[in-house]
Amino acid sequence: MSRVLVPCHVKGTVALQVGDVRTAQGRPGVLVIDVTFPCVAPFELQEITFKNYYTAFLSIRVRQYTSIHTQAKWVTCLRDHCLMPDPHSEEGAQEYVSLSKHQMLCDVGRVLELRLILRQPSPLWLSFTVEELQVYQQGAKSPSMTFPKWLSHPAPCEQPAPLVEGFPDPSKVSSEVQQMWALTEMVRASRTSRRIGRFDVDGCYDLNLLSYT
Repeated sequence: MSRVLVPCHVKGTVALQVGDVRTAQGRPGVLVIDVTFPCVAPFELQEITFKNYYTAFLSIRVRQYTSIHTQAKWVTCLRDHCLMPDPHSEEGAQEYVSLSKHQMLCDVGRVLELRLILRQPSPLWLSFTVEELQVYQQGAKSPSMTFPKWLSHPAPCEQPAPLVEGFPDPSKVSSEVQQMWALTEMVRASRTSRRIGRFDVDGCYDLNLLSYT
């Protein structure tokens, strides 16, 4: 399926503070990033790609258009998707990530806005975010190619002309001629050059036959 990049505006991150902000123990454990699409009509989300930077878990919410009579609503389409198997180690910390619509928990059509919720529970990392964020929508279907009628529906193989009434079938005549020729060859091969006598029976003459001549 083809995809098309959707122009978007990524707003600055909003940190939700964990702990006392007046002490060194306080640190942002959750970040919220809003993504808007000011130049695009409501679209069907196809894929989201980005480069992770020490984000351990990701949730995504989408604001969807319903109708002109009702207010657009927020729904959660991805919940606590793991980006780092162990938040305290480097594995997955800076990997490129691709999320397709098939991984979402709900329908992702008629999208107006995205909200990414990033979590990093480990105190080992000073900062975390996602980079190089790109959003794709489903591209237009490829137009079906049309072919000339003579190419898409080739004419059947030419049939032999009908036989003229009163004339034998040429294929039947040919088969019979071949059979006759084979029989002739068999007779010729079995013909002996020795002359057989009129009354000769196994090299002798039968007296009874001779008495009647």
